[in-house]
This record gives sequence, C-alpha cells and structure tokens, in this order.
Amino acid sequence: MCLAEPSRARGVTLLELIVFIVIVSTAVVGILTALDVSNRLSADPMIQKQALAIAEALLEEVQLQPFTYCDPDDTQASTAQSASFGATGCSAAAGIEAMGPESNAPYGPVGGPETRTDPTKPFDNVNDYNGFSMGPGITDLTGTAITGLEKYSASVVVANQAIAPILAPDVLLITVTVTGPSNTTVVLDGYRVRYAPNALP
Repeated sequence: MCLAEPSRARGVTLLELIVFIVIVSTAVVGILTALDVSNRLSADPMIQKQALAIAEALLEEVQLQPFTYCDPDDTQASTAQSASFGATGCSAAAGIEAMGPESNAPYGPVGGPETRTDPTKPFDNVNDYNGFSMGPGITDLTGTAITGLEKYSASVVVANQAIAPILAPDVLLITVTVTGPSNTTVVLDGYRVRYAPNALP
C-alpha cells in the first residue's frame, strides 16, 4: 500500500513578490492618473455653488418686482384693468409697460433708460430686467461691487410665455445666466404670473 507524500507548505519567492508589487503599483498609478485628469477637467464645486447662489439671488430679485399693466410711476397703475391708454388703462401711452426699462420721462430718467441701481428711477417692474447684464463683477442694488465675485458675470432675459390656460401677456419666463471662472455656467428659469396686476410695492 502506497501512502501519498504529505504536501509541503510553499513560501512566496522573492521574484513573485516583486512581480506582485509591480502589478499593484501599475494599477494604483493608472487609477490616480485617471482621478487627477477627472479632477482637473471638472468645475470646482465652490465656483459652481457660488454661481448658483448668484443666479438664485438675481432670479428672486426679478420675481419680487411688480408685474403691472402700467409703469408703477403711472398715476393709474393701481387701478388699470388692461395694458391700454384711457380710463380703464394707463394715464399716458408711455406708461404702458413694455419689455425693457422705460427710457422716456416721466417714467424713465432724463438722458437715458431706467437702470437697476438708479437711486431715483430704478427698475420697478419685472420686464425692466429684460436685457440686463453685469460683469465681470457682481454688484448689489446700490451698485457696490461685491468682494470675491469679480470674475462672475450675470445676464437676464425676460419673455412672454403662455402656460395654459393663462395667456402669454400674463406670464413672463425669466432666464438668468451666470458665468464664472473655469467656464462655469449656471442657467436658472423662473416664471412670474400677473396674479395681482395692480400690486405695487
């Protein structure tokens, strides 16, 4: 009767250990290289968050403005029932709200249109912001530059947009675009409905 030889424990040779280290090292280098490339090509999360915060603040600023038939400076702005001139509309044809800031006195300042930071004739209606842009550099409502936001720019587009069953003249689509360092771009959309056409601040 023949008995099998007992198996012997086999140790790892130096050559096998070196081969293992080389293979693992190559895999780790490959993974770290891929992570480095991905990190360099991705937008900095802080820049993205800052651009989003700017866009949200500007969108809220626009949405909180009145959306009246007449310019809020018009004497019949609080009673007008339509965007027209006359007893049930605005007191003057120039008082009818249109896209963009008012440029004619008495609704706009002498020598130019309303601006966001004008102390006497600032933007006073949602649609006044159509075409508005600022930057590089973000400013507050007084025109003071905000420290740390020198490399950001913002722009606003306001357009009529129907949302059934509400007709287009009574709905505005507000699009705010903010660009920042590293080609970061954030676009936010919001709506403003003429739910209170005579609501003045």
